[in-house]
Amino acid sequence: MTLAPTLRHLPAAMALGLTLAGLAAHSAHAEYPDRPIRLVVPAPPGDGSDQLARNVGKAMGDALGQTLVVENKPGAGGSIASDIVAKASPDGYTVLLGNASSHAVTPGLYSKLPYNSAKDFAAVTLLASAPNVLVINPSLPAKNIAEFIAYARANPGKLNVGSGGNGSLSHLSAILFNSMAGTDIPHVPYKGAAPAVTAVMGGEISALMINIPTVSQQIQAGKLRALAVSSQERSPVLPDVPTLNESGLKGYNTEAWFGLFVPANTPAPVIAKLQAAAATALKNEAVLTNIRNMGAVPKDLNGTAFADFVKTEAAKYGAIIKKADVRID
Repeated sequence: MTLAPTLRHLPAAMALGLTLAGLAAHSAHAEYPDRPIRLVVPAPPGDGSDQLARNVGKAMGDALGQTLVVENKPGAGGSIASDIVAKASPDGYTVLLGNASSHAVTPGLYSKLPYNSAKDFAAVTLLASAPNVLVINPSLPAKNIAEFIAYARANPGKLNVGSGGNGSLSHLSAILFNSMAGTDIPHVPYKGAAPAVTAVMGGEISALMINIPTVSQQIQAGKLRALAVSSQERSPVLPDVPTLNESGLKGYNTEAWFGLFVPANTPAPVIAKLQAAAATALKNEAVLTNIRNMGAVPKDLNGTAFADFVKTEAAKYGAIIKKADVRID
């Protein structure tokens, strides 16, 4: 007697079960992306990387039909942010805005990282690159790189070069300069770019290798003299300033760069969608304006080509770090 109602309602129950199972299967195979995406940034709010992430992220979100939520995780040369992404599910919902520091410099500086930067990520797209500029206090007699090198050789101990900190890209750029120029200009680290700029303007240090936007106003005002930029090609922000490469240091090339990474084993179709969205973002005028205001140049290097670029960069900075015996830990 008590079984009759159960049996009577069994077809309806089975139908409901099949419907729920179908919905679950559809959800499990929903087309990517069907929810917001985390964009992890190894920089604090307001930093150039953060601004780039927010501008590119907004345009990519419009292209994907989902929001890219910026999550700032600064510190330890980008390793904190990188660790979060390396250990995330490889489903395309956690993306890293990596850079030259996080993927080319940090692996050589830190003897123990909680992830493998070469194996735990899939390279998605290079977004932009930006050179450093070598600036000096205007009281120095040098007007170009040749004169600066000649002065340094003729006056040992009179010059020094600052940076935004030990192991920073500006520090490694200065090491490479000494190596290629045959000079021995001592390095003076500061806790960030701002105090280093103040120091070179005040004559506390003689020279500084730093990213262009940090000193562009001081250069224009004549408070600093720009001798050369560190990229292979001249910067559109400082078109009259030659490169170190064309100033006698053949092959010199150090640049800050910014690109997207996802956890290794992220499905190829997901990566392809992120690449397409990034390509669309790099055609957005607001994004391009932001990149130019950073003193950077937009790039569009995808997949294997970007991965090969990162390997080359890591090998280059790894060699500089090893030769100079630079260590953070």
